[in-house]
Amino acid sequence: MKKIAIIGGGIIGLTLANYLDTTKFDVTLFDEGIGQATGASAGIISPWLSKRRNKKWYQLAKDGAAFFPKLVQDLSLDASVYSKCGTILFREQNSLLALAELAEERKKEAPEIGDIRLLTADETASYLPLLKPAPSLYVSGGGRLNGRSYLAHATKQALAKGVKIIHEKAQVATNNEQWQIQSASHQITVDAVALTSGPFVKPLLEHLNYTVDIRPQKGQLLAFDTTYQTSQEWPVAMLDGEADLIPFMNGQILIGATHENDGGWDLTPTQAAFDQLVEGTRDFLANPEALISQPASFFVGTRAYTSDFAPFFGPLEQTNLVVASGLGSSGLTTGPYIGYLLANYFNEGTWQADCYQKPIETYIQKNAEN
Repeated sequence: MKKIAIIGGGIIGLTLANYLDTTKFDVTLFDEGIGQATGASAGIISPWLSKRRNKKWYQLAKDGAAFFPKLVQDLSLDASVYSKCGTILFREQNSLLALAELAEERKKEAPEIGDIRLLTADETASYLPLLKPAPSLYVSGGGRLNGRSYLAHATKQALAKGVKIIHEKAQVATNNEQWQIQSASHQITVDAVALTSGPFVKPLLEHLNYTVDIRPQKGQLLAFDTTYQTSQEWPVAMLDGEADLIPFMNGQILIGATHENDGGWDLTPTQAAFDQLVEGTRDFLANPEALISQPASFFVGTRAYTSDFAPFFGPLEQTNLVVASGLGSSGLTTGPYIGYLLANYFNEGTWQADCYQKPIETYIQKNAEN
């Protein structure tokens, strides 16, 4: 039986671990758990109305959203992890009409969008009572994913499959045709390695003599604990700006997230982030103080971004080394599908993902040997 090491237990690494064929592979996953973007995230799975010009990224995000019904079934995800709750989008009136037309056009290739409705101001407030009355666009296929809950659930599933999980930082080195994985208390030799540790992929690959186009970005998310009894029934809202409003179960309401390019690896919650997120949401709320006055906590993590804001994933020169990083703020939409594609590569030995990304050499270059 061949041995595979996964370094990075975020949304890609744990999905990969769950889809690997453990009748073929002995799988060990290493993850320190510090600064992990997935564990500090809650996302809206609704990529169809993005105006990003990168067609390959949109194809990946579209297929990532379409993958969720399979993911829910295969990993037995319940509503505390993922829910197809619908999405409300706010824009100026003229932009809403254009957005509705775009939705109808994209629905031809993405029926997962579901029903598309222009809502009146009163309808918007009835769909999501936290919002003040204002016209909006509603698509029924949108969903929400709790990153922290997903990791906890996927970890249990992976352990039940026999995946070994080591909560330590790991380094990797070549050893002829095999790989040496070293952590604080473990040293193992494996046949293949998957590097899925977000921005930490950069130092891991630099140790293997690669130059990598990756930068860390700090993200902060606010979670308010409220007494709303029906929050799990509400749709998510993509506001006109950076902030999103994400109702979860048991009255938890999330607002997020910041995109702090200068935050680096710092995981300290800041008052500036609180103020930014609150102010970015205030104008859309029917009663801002009623929400903002509730007990609040921060989720803080470090995302990975490339220079063109697109991810990379797949095998490098050696077919027994795969990498995945650069998900940015859409990682909860694309990450599970990327993990599934990487698992198929190991399980079946084929790789077909050119439609989703530029050549991986765009982001990773092998340095000349001294």
